[in-house]
Amino acid sequence: MNAYTLLLLSALVLYGAGNKGPRQLADFGIAGDGKTDDTAAIQKAVDAGIGELRFWRGTFRISKPVLIDLDRVGPVSISGAGVATIVMTGAGPAFRIIGTHAGNAAPSSIKPNVWSRQRAPMIDGIEIVGEHTGAIGIQLEGLMQPILTRLVIRNALHGIRMTGTNRNIILSECHVYNNRGVGILLEDLNLHQINITGSHISYNGGGGIVIRRSEIRNIQIGTSDIEANMDVKGPATANVLFDAREGSILEGAITGCTIQHTRDAPGSANIRLLGRSADDPNQVGNLIIANNVFSDVDVNIHLRHSRGVVVTANTFWKGYEHHMLVEGSSNIVVGPNLLDRNPIYRTPDSPDNIVFTDSTDSSIDGLHITAPRNSEAALVLRRCHRFRLSNIFILDAGNRGLLLDDTSDIEISGAAIGGRLP
Repeated sequence: MNAYTLLLLSALVLYGAGNKGPRQLADFGIAGDGKTDDTAAIQKAVDAGIGELRFWRGTFRISKPVLIDLDRVGPVSISGAGVATIVMTGAGPAFRIIGTHAGNAAPSSIKPNVWSRQRAPMIDGIEIVGEHTGAIGIQLEGLMQPILTRLVIRNALHGIRMTGTNRNIILSECHVYNNRGVGILLEDLNLHQINITGSHISYNGGGGIVIRRSEIRNIQIGTSDIEANMDVKGPATANVLFDAREGSILEGAITGCTIQHTRDAPGSANIRLLGRSADDPNQVGNLIIANNVFSDVDVNIHLRHSRGVVVTANTFWKGYEHHMLVEGSSNIVVGPNLLDRNPIYRTPDSPDNIVFTDSTDSSIDGLHITAPRNSEAALVLRRCHRFRLSNIFILDAGNRGLLLDDTSDIEISGAAIGGRLP
């Protein structure tokens, strides 16, 4: 008996003479024809523990959430190679993926069953379309190191919802588009470490990236286009909204993004941080906002009851109420930023100023403001204390350049205020 025969016999013993290899989704009667309800068949495949859910080119209709209980079925990946569409015709998430991880991000807190059965669930290369008013694209709960890439999620209530306890999330190269609620929603969540990069998050009516009622540490949002995530008929929200009135949101960065639109929505903002109260202003902060382009909302950056925020190296245009509004905050550093009205962007119809109220212990250095109009001043400090202003250039202000109202302990150096306008 030669080596080839031995190898063939070993393969037959391992797989069985009639076996074609690992079981596939098609083995469970999934149609993918755009007409058949494939919910039960997909759930059967998940429950069988096949692990890799590889969808082919087609439209797969489901009417209730596909539940993936990782501790029960083992590691799972979902992929569609960019050619598979999941249509959710019922309420809830198309895919609800749950685990049991309740520790932190340290290796010592991760139990053996998490590593062996739950680690790093992956979702890649599929489109999810909501056909029900309560449909959600994907929901993550209790997971360790989930990876979401190359997804298109549209027409749902929310695109991606994270809740419970999650750790070390990577979300990249996704289009979360035209959903009625929030594009990426972190809600009732305890989370350490999330990276959201290289994605388009736009035209979601309830906000682009929204955090509420959560305990968050270490969030990175980078190199993404985040725009028009506000419904002109809906309640006030923002393209990026960190709401820490319940919970806390600390440590992170928003860098290298274009964040803009829509000024016609009520209370529109590009980035809005909401802390708990004037008596407890320390629940949102330790953040850097850098190297972004902001435009076309009521307030480009709105900080309320925040602490420890650095805003630097951004460019702003079209702040219809303010470029920045900072209320009841402390230890805010505004570095070199450009606030400029380029004449190619329609008429000069926005105030484009910066206002600090009831804030302390902050500094503004290297700020460049060109042609702010229709506002009481280009830079306003009202009821503020212990500020340092340096190297500020205010050019062509339509009214006042700098207004200090009921302030104390203000140091100003190297300020140039003037220009061609009265």
